[in-house]
Amino acid sequence: MNTVLIVDDSKTSRYMLRHILVENGYEVIGEAENGQEGFDKYCELEPDFVTLDITMPVMDGIETLVKIKEYDEEAKIIMVTASGQKNKMLDAIKLGAADFVTKPYETSQIISIMDSMKE
Repeated sequence: MNTVLIVDDSKTSRYMLRHILVENGYEVIGEAENGQEGFDKYCELEPDFVTLDITMPVMDGIETLVKIKEYDEEAKIIMVTASGQKNKMLDAIKLGAADFVTKPYETSQIISIMDSMKE
């Protein structure tokens, strides 16, 4: 399957990412505005992929990544960040993120990463 959960506090970013994914054959089964909501929806929906913003209120992306990986070590998580957060991106990879993309989104980069992780 190709189901995706989008976790980002920016409504505009969620909209743009949803559009890119749907146009390329992915099914967005849920969206969350913060890390805690994202973790809860991950447990409920069990998506194939998660796109996870690093900077969010309530629980940031790094904390959320750790919680999701503790719940499901096989989770396929792509971190999303603004440019200039290289250290946080590297931390996320060390903690189990599959890959990362930077805003503004490049369709080919996102789809290439997700296609490479399909089973």
